[in-house]
Amino acid sequence: MSLPPLAERLRPSSLDELTGQQHLTGQGSILRKAIEQGKVPSMILWGPPGVGKTTIANIIANTLQVPFYTLSAISSGVKEVREVIDLAKKQSNVILFIDEIHRFNKGQQDALLGAVEKGIITLIGATTENPSFEVNSALLSRSQVYILKALDKNDLIALLHHAIEKDVVLQTKKIDLKETEALINISGGDARKLLNLFELVTDTLGNNVVVTDEAVMEIAQQRIALYDKKGEQHYDVISAFIKSIRGSDPNAAVYWLARMIEGGEDVKFIARRLLILASEDIGNANPNALLFANATFDAVNKIGYPESRIILSQCVTYLASSPKSNAAYMAINTAMAAVQQFGDLSVPLHIRNAPTKLMKNEGYGKDYQYSHNYESNFSAQEYLPNEISGTTFYDPGKNAREEELRKFLKTLWKEKYGY
Repeated sequence: MSLPPLAERLRPSSLDELTGQQHLTGQGSILRKAIEQGKVPSMILWGPPGVGKTTIANIIANTLQVPFYTLSAISSGVKEVREVIDLAKKQSNVILFIDEIHRFNKGQQDALLGAVEKGIITLIGATTENPSFEVNSALLSRSQVYILKALDKNDLIALLHHAIEKDVVLQTKKIDLKETEALINISGGDARKLLNLFELVTDTLGNNVVVTDEAVMEIAQQRIALYDKKGEQHYDVISAFIKSIRGSDPNAAVYWLARMIEGGEDVKFIARRLLILASEDIGNANPNALLFANATFDAVNKIGYPESRIILSQCVTYLASSPKSNAAYMAINTAMAAVQQFGDLSVPLHIRNAPTKLMKNEGYGKDYQYSHNYESNFSAQEYLPNEISGTTFYDPGKNAREEELRKFLKTLWKEKYGY
């Protein structure tokens, strides 16, 4: 009888054994308290692959000693959901764990809603996608969302040493963990991927194992698939895809797009990333980019594969060939940093809303200058709180369109904002 993979053999059975996620599962944390009190709400566990979503669900079920059912959104539909709900009606305190819940469509999610509302099941959904986009609002409002973080380098190294010390197979080998950088870089913060790669390396090297970066890279290149449909290289490839578009290389961008399409990547995932990039990396250098990306998102959702590959290719090559600017992205980051630094600064009285007589008497709206009453529809009055007056948050990029914006703003504000 063959043993399960290393990652499965080492799966933690208690919160104390879990690596990382101390903000959720450490002593005194909100989720740990809920588990210890036996009052676990329906929840969505949101985080990258291999950080403990499935493990936490199993730990909750084991700790509470309640019936536990598992479904995968990839292979299950409404029929399977209803079968579990029918079983749950005959039991009590049933937990239903749904992996990759973001892949459930609206109808499948609606099938869960009544059972969650009535307390027939406690739902635990796991997702790598933002639940605000992928989980319907009614189901989301009845669930707590817990965000899991990628494991850091120290977490991953500790996990490797734990495997060497505790695993029944690795204990039979002499293992010198000489270098870890390649293991950590390839795993990308994914504990499952790290352990499976480590097992592959130790199996390949025999009983006297010296783990070096060179050995790991050689074995990984020989044995790891180019793009795993289950998501093993999901984040590596999307990173290369985004950086190629940002770097204005349409050839590389369309290649990485092809890799994702061939790997069965969710068309909505790709289209959503293009929408984000259109503002983050192009912005006002070419405002049409956001319109194009939004139209692409709508179109591929209507059409799906295989025809949507053509629409995606058109959008990707257009975005990659567009002038680039991250000025809008930097503007909101800088402004949010100011909010965090200065707190809730008072709104200047003259631009406050004054719907009541009392507010008007207090000076709300007094001396406000309606821009359209002035030449060029502009009045150089103050719009920022006094404490940060003159702070430049938006610095137009060095491209043709934003240079025009810079010239326009400079004629209005003279030297106030340094344009």
